Amino acid sequence: MELRVLIALFFVPLLFSTTVLGYDHLEVQSWCKKTPNPGPCEYFLSHEPQNIPIKQESDFLKISKQLALERALHAQAHTYSLGKKCRNEREKAAWADCLELYEYTVLWLNQTTTSKCSKYDAQTWLSTALTNLETCKTGFEELGVSDYILPLMSNNVSKLICNTLALNKVPYTEPSYKEGFPTWLKPGDRKLLQSTSPASQANIVVAQDGSGNYKTINEAVAAASKRSGTGRYIIYVKSGTYKENVQIGKSLKNIMFVGDGIGKTIVTGSKSVGGGATTFNSATFAVVGDGFIARDMTFRNTAGPQNHQAVALRSGADLSVFYKCSFEGYQDTLYVHSQRQFYRECDIYGTVDFIFGNAAVVLQNCNIYPRNPPNKTNTLTAQGRTDPNQNTGISIHNSRVTAASDLTPVQGSVRTYLGRPWKQYSRTVFMKTYLDSLINPAGWMEWSGNFALDTLYYGEYMNTGPGSSTANRVNWKGYHVITSPTEASQFTVGNFISGNSWLPGTNVPFTSGL
Repeated sequence: MELRVLIALFFVPLLFSTTVLGYDHLEVQSWCKKTPNPGPCEYFLSHEPQNIPIKQESDFLKISKQLALERALHAQAHTYSLGKKCRNEREKAAWADCLELYEYTVLWLNQTTTSKCSKYDAQTWLSTALTNLETCKTGFEELGVSDYILPLMSNNVSKLICNTLALNKVPYTEPSYKEGFPTWLKPGDRKLLQSTSPASQANIVVAQDGSGNYKTINEAVAAASKRSGTGRYIIYVKSGTYKENVQIGKSLKNIMFVGDGIGKTIVTGSKSVGGGATTFNSATFAVVGDGFIARDMTFRNTAGPQNHQAVALRSGADLSVFYKCSFEGYQDTLYVHSQRQFYRECDIYGTVDFIFGNAAVVLQNCNIYPRNPPNKTNTLTAQGRTDPNQNTGISIHNSRVTAASDLTPVQGSVRTYLGRPWKQYSRTVFMKTYLDSLINPAGWMEWSGNFALDTLYYGEYMNTGPGSSTANRVNWKGYHVITSPTEASQFTVGNFISGNSWLPGTNVPFTSGL
């Protein structure tokens, strides 16, 4: 981490010592007026003009991406310098998160500048970069860290990323992709992924009884980081309860975890905000490496409801898949942090905001189990979109929402809602999902007064069950009873996460459309 930041510090001045083309002030004003934040656009283009003439919109988009990247590098270096100001463990925890998140932000912004990057990929990665900055800020706020250590430079970076999101905006629906394996899969991977028993193809076996290569998951992850190549790499984790906090870093791509089934292979931890961690860093299992797959496993956080945010699993892995897994916790169980994700035939347990984050994610054929909450209120989702041009949201399709065993006896005294708006442009839809009688007739809950009620997008389409009636739902401007299949199809696997282009190669079943 330190070496990478020092390298960034060395190269940032070089970015601005290059001979550049001067821009006419009126020309800069004219182009920047096309963005939602013309102020920082005009300021930085006037003071740090780029070595690219602006002749057409594509030039301006390219310049805007580069400008966001350069300012992010500056902010990253500034954030690194704040470390010496940390006076206690809470401040160090929030600062450490920001270092990691800035590293990812710079990486994803850099990815958007490559010639092979499609507009859809760029929108996903720009959305992730913005989410990372918001997560950095949230960590400081939730731990009550003094304002003086908050990386203030992130505000301009966020605005520049918002500008680029607006310029690069793509529609909900991408052109149809040809069914098949994604280009990053090698021929050998195809045969491996189509195996009915991936465990039999494992590169590494983890077993607590010593019958495998390693006794702990973290030992297996360390070994995987030394592998050669980037092909699919399978880690088989035999039955057992593994009390570990696991991180699959950005460099670990195409990793697959296979367990012996829900409730048999269990990864468990107990970090929480109440215990001094940030929400981001409370995850029992956290994954960032692209192309991650997990199946037949349980991810658990045992901090309990009294310790507030306590994540069982956090995914910021692009093109990640979870199949036949369970996620168990109370508040903030499943953190769908960012990127494109797919969950199939999974079980999710929790109380407050227990499916939350700002990924573009579809949960299909899943079971959602609200538990008995200490404050008598459950909220299933809290989606975190902060910009109207982010291509993110939570889509719950063909699933079931029923009470967990501890809620069933008391569900009449508990109010359970489909979600509430964590951020300004929160977006969540429930489609063709069974909603049991525990769902409050209003359906959705406010976050704080009128906050986001006009700017959110909450939708329900052809749901069933005693809790599915929309007759007494909220009357917010942003709430929609979806009647058009065309509108609903925007949130399907095929359109919302372009699943036809990458899911076939995972050998996980999925329904592309409604």
